[in-house]
Amino acid sequence: MVAGSTADRVTTDDEEEPRTAFATALRSAIATSGLSLDRIQARLLARGASVSVTALSYWQSGKRQPERQSSLSAVRVLEEVLAIPAGSLLSLLPPPRPRGASSRRSRATTEQPLTFPLEALQALLEKVGAPNALEQHHQLKLVGLHDLCEIAEDGGQRAVTARAVFQAGADGQDRWLLVYAQGDPEAGPPVLNTLRNCHVGRAEVDDEHGLTVAELLFDRPIDRGETHLIEYSLTNPGPPYPECRNTHYREFRRPVREYLLEIRFDPDTIPTKCWQYSAHGPSAGASTSGLGQGSSPLDRKELTLDQGSGVHAVALDFGPGVFGIDWEY
Repeated sequence: MVAGSTADRVTTDDEEEPRTAFATALRSAIATSGLSLDRIQARLLARGASVSVTALSYWQSGKRQPERQSSLSAVRVLEEVLAIPAGSLLSLLPPPRPRGASSRRSRATTEQPLTFPLEALQALLEKVGAPNALEQHHQLKLVGLHDLCEIAEDGGQRAVTARAVFQAGADGQDRWLLVYAQGDPEAGPPVLNTLRNCHVGRAEVDDEHGLTVAELLFDRPIDRGETHLIEYSLTNPGPPYPECRNTHYREFRRPVREYLLEIRFDPDTIPTKCWQYSAHGPSAGASTSGLGQGSSPLDRKELTLDQGSGVHAVALDFGPGVFGIDWEY
């Protein structure tokens, strides 16, 4: 898979980044106002604009810039709260980048993976000793898959935990190849941890494209007809957490009997709407474990948040194709 994403631009270096014009002006206005971030947040909320203290801190430091429509609306209110001329902050922001289903459709093709060049993936496959992984007949069937994607307070992707069940079509099956595309390459690769019944073998990373390929070696080989369950996690450092462009999905090159996708949001940053989406048909994506960012045409269905600040969607006998959830604030 992967991806998740926030709608605000982010830098993730430990060292302080040079402030943008927006961040410099905001920091100066906050200092002049004499208000704490907590008091600014309270005054914003009283005017109907919900912005976390974390987001305000990121905005004034330059780690993140408001880009979602709701964030831009909040900046207008922020100008009132700070008693500065209308438009003095908004005029310093660059045009927002295209995002959402329409932008994903414009990028998707039937010959390329959804978030990175096919050549980049092929180079990593060769490094881990699996140059023919995309074309060869696989003797390991993915029976069931459960992804839990955790979204942090700043809207970035905190972690993904995956539980997969396989059935062997031949004797001696002992590994599965994970392909993961980070939605925000500048954030660096996530930390891969194996949690149950497997360990990491050969692994390679392409920093430029945010791409990771890793062997997940089973604790024991399984023979024809046997099943095997593994669990692993991909964790990102933060805050700020890597952008996920308000979506998380899997791209399947072969059918899966059952795919369960859960998105769990921070209680302080709840989206206003969520949808599941799917696109059927063959796609030259990042293998059964590839994670990408949408496809075309899309079937969409609105989802309802549960009491645990999350949503879920289930795909049965699905693939090839892309299945995911996206949301807006």
